[in-house]
Amino acid sequence: MSTGEELHHLREHYAGHPLLESDLDPDPVAQFRKWFGEARESGIPEPNAMTLGTAGADGRVSLRTVLLKAYDAKGFVFFTNYGSRKAGQITENPSASLLFPWVALARQVEISGRVEKISAAESLAYFLSRPHGSRLGAWVSEQSSIISSREVLRAKYYELKERFASGEIPKPEGWGGYRVVPDRIEFWQGGEDRLHDRLVYSRTGEAWTVSRLAP
Repeated sequence: MSTGEELHHLREHYAGHPLLESDLDPDPVAQFRKWFGEARESGIPEPNAMTLGTAGADGRVSLRTVLLKAYDAKGFVFFTNYGSRKAGQITENPSASLLFPWVALARQVEISGRVEKISAAESLAYFLSRPHGSRLGAWVSEQSSIISSREVLRAKYYELKERFASGEIPKPEGWGGYRVVPDRIEFWQGGEDRLHDRLVYSRTGEAWTVSRLAP
């Protein structure tokens, strides 16, 4: 096992301002908006990239990176093919976690809760806002299905490009958005000597309470 020298000494020394309870907004979505704004201003690439964790009925956990496309008091929205592996797991077990790994800022945010489909109107509105190529790509890929080669995708792409050459590209029926409705949101800030700050909002009904966790 070659962990030794090359991994033992890989470490960062966090020395930023600690995250205190008095720093937090009472509303976790407002707090997320603040940190997300700071992540955008920092110039880190794709601050809306998030790890999505799901598990099906068999309990086997799957992770992948998706993009946050909307958020508000109702939850956090991403889009996918409804025939994908993640969609199948969500059908079996409508719970998920999201992780925003803003490593350059020594920050991360974990969001957990139930998952629900957004309305067809919301999905359509977002689909029509996508670039032409992205709309075409939603038709090309039967996400998570086995294909024999990349050429299969290319051939289908050109076929559909010709098919839709003279008009708008409609939203595929099996494509749309999901919303993670949070009941737990944790804000993590790296601290000196590994004394990290972990402040977690927990939801009971419509109310949120904040607790500090040991790092």
